[in-house]
Amino acid sequence: MMMIDHSDDMLEDIFAQARAVAPTPSDDLMARVLAGAVLPTPPAISAPRASVGKRLLDMLGGWPAVSGLVTATFAGVWIGVAPPASIQDYTAAYFGDEVSVSIFNDDAVFATGDLTDG
Repeated sequence: MMMIDHSDDMLEDIFAQARAVAPTPSDDLMARVLAGAVLPTPPAISAPRASVGKRLLDMLGGWPAVSGLVTATFAGVWIGVAPPASIQDYTAAYFGDEVSVSIFNDDAVFATGDLTDG
């Protein structure tokens, strides 16, 4: 059986020699670094702040979502103002018949005489 030397003396000697030599940058490298150090840096440009409308639009989900909301709103207003006959039957059955109650009688409005001439 063969014996293997596990000592790293030779490797340690190479590392010691490498540590003994101090690396020095070339004059050309130093000149380029110092030339770049003299140049002023441009000021940082901040990103423009988004407007309130843009942030609201992003919060709602963008134009497709907003167009859906607007369409649903207009459809709801339209159905509420001029409901189809089939919906009127259901609402009358659910809520009962429509009753109109007048708080003032017609004579009481003009009884003070303020709204009439002479």
